[in-house]
Amino acid sequence: MLASTSLLRHRDFRLLWAGDTVSVLGIQMIGIAIPIIAINDLGASTFQMGVLNATETIGFLLFSLLAGAWIDRWIKRPVIVLGDLIRSVLLLGVPLLWWLDMLAMWHIYVISLAVGIVTVFFEVANQSFLPFVVDGNKISDANGKFSATNQVARVAGPAAGGALVGVIGGPLTLIVTAICMAASSLFVSQMKTVELKQEAKPGRSLKREIGEGLQFVFKHPLLVRITTCTGISNFANGFWDAAFAIFILRTLGLSPSTFGLILAVGAVGGLFGAVSAAPLSKWIGEGRSIPLTALAVGFAAAATPLASLGLTPAVATLMVGSVLFAWAVVVYNVVQVSFRQRLCPPRLLGRMNASIRFLVWGPIPIGALAGGAFGTIFGVVPTLWVGVVLFAAASAPVFFSPLRWMRDLPRELDALADGDEPSASAT
Repeated sequence: MLASTSLLRHRDFRLLWAGDTVSVLGIQMIGIAIPIIAINDLGASTFQMGVLNATETIGFLLFSLLAGAWIDRWIKRPVIVLGDLIRSVLLLGVPLLWWLDMLAMWHIYVISLAVGIVTVFFEVANQSFLPFVVDGNKISDANGKFSATNQVARVAGPAAGGALVGVIGGPLTLIVTAICMAASSLFVSQMKTVELKQEAKPGRSLKREIGEGLQFVFKHPLLVRITTCTGISNFANGFWDAAFAIFILRTLGLSPSTFGLILAVGAVGGLFGAVSAAPLSKWIGEGRSIPLTALAVGFAAAATPLASLGLTPAVATLMVGSVLFAWAVVVYNVVQVSFRQRLCPPRLLGRMNASIRFLVWGPIPIGALAGGAFGTIFGVVPTLWVGVVLFAAASAPVFFSPLRWMRDLPRELDALADGDEPSASAT
């Protein structure tokens, strides 16, 4: 492992950072192009949007635990490189089918499902690889830098995606996203970090190894509360997303470029969250910042359905809510992800991250299907209000917990601090 007084002078970190940023830029453009293709080009209903959102994330429910056990046995960098390359090729299927005049909703479902499954392996490997690249005491700094540039990508991505969709259409915009994925793969492939393969112990079944990852999460009293909060919040997000794009494009009648602008302005809040996460956690405490930001998410979400009442300009209301929402989510994530990365022994990183992904991303497709069904029966705006209630309820596990009074999060299982270094080196 390369120790450096500054991560900016750490070559492999810079390459991983650049690859992650370009990949997130592509993901953000996908996030606006696909819904617009479904709604404006293919006439998707609220239920179909719920199914689409479910196909994008159901891979985490089905494959996360297995991916974690496998990735703890694999070298992680090739998984990251191949993950972006495969996603790039899959995304090119949409413009190809569009050019052939064959594109239908079921094609979008299948491609989104395949991209989502690859993303499961990519995300688990990507998050588990960072502690092998940088020193343990720099993980929070590294996550802060990742979050900051990710938020820049989240500003640029929706704005660029919305503009591109307006000029060249959604299908051709996906060619740009495929290029972003390929560029990300190229950056990471240039890294020199050598990660020694973790061989499975004789007689150790995948079932037992998966159980160790889940046990680590459930046995830690703070980690299980944070995981519960995040899982409920993500269920709410899936429920919410089934109606959100339709609310913007149909109920309010806003253009794709305005939709992209709202998401981009919101991402500015996320950028501020990435920059302010460390100072805020030092000021009020790491522990306290988690319930505070979880509670703020619910208040921010209320701005979206309020925009339909006409009491204030709709676009301005949506932008304010989007800024606060993104700020709260990013601060929450920077603090809790750094906590669990430094807490977990290196041999368990893949399984721990996969267990977390299973528990907190698994509810998203369930929420998306529920939101799509609810929206079909009761309408778009009531679906958004139910989402607000669910977001607020998600904060309960961390608000009514010791976290509310804690400044510093515990480090008693911090293997990196205790000298149990990952088996990795860099040249």
